[in-house]
Amino acid sequence: MISRLLSFLLLLYLLGYAAFVVLLPKPADMQRTDGIVVLTGGPGRVARGLDLMANKKADRMLISGVERSVRPQELAAEYDADIALFECCIDLGRESIDTRSNATETARWLKRNGVKTVRLVTNDWHMPRAGLEFSLDIPEDVEILSDAVPGKASFRQLFKEYNKYLLRYAAVLVGI
Repeated sequence: MISRLLSFLLLLYLLGYAAFVVLLPKPADMQRTDGIVVLTGGPGRVARGLDLMANKKADRMLISGVERSVRPQELAAEYDADIALFECCIDLGRESIDTRSNATETARWLKRNGVKTVRLVTNDWHMPRAGLEFSLDIPEDVEILSDAVPGKASFRQLFKEYNKYLLRYAAVLVGI
């Protein structure tokens, strides 16, 4: 009886992992939002956000999780972006150190800037957990558009992210 239960739970876990990998989110369309939030930590994220801003798909952008020593001029040079865009419309969030604190930092930024529609930019393999964290901190009247940057995650990275997602989901269920 116990071996059947354990086998069932293992099968459920493996099927969940397969669904996680197969159903990774896709990039969003080019609709306009009030704001854009880019989570640092993966390739293509900041470039996607800057491209959206250059194409006037939002009025403001927050890059959340920026190292304290990084200056706007350095980012503009690294991504071949107009420094004027940073001066007028891009905020560097330096308070967050992980996905959970990205959501907290973003919630404050959204309120401060009166943002009601926001595009969340992160890698496809990171989007499920980021979406979960954001759904916990962002007010319900704010619409979140998930814009997943396609990543080249390894089996190990996907497996690790799936487990982080499951653990965080379980923590939310028990109230942690």
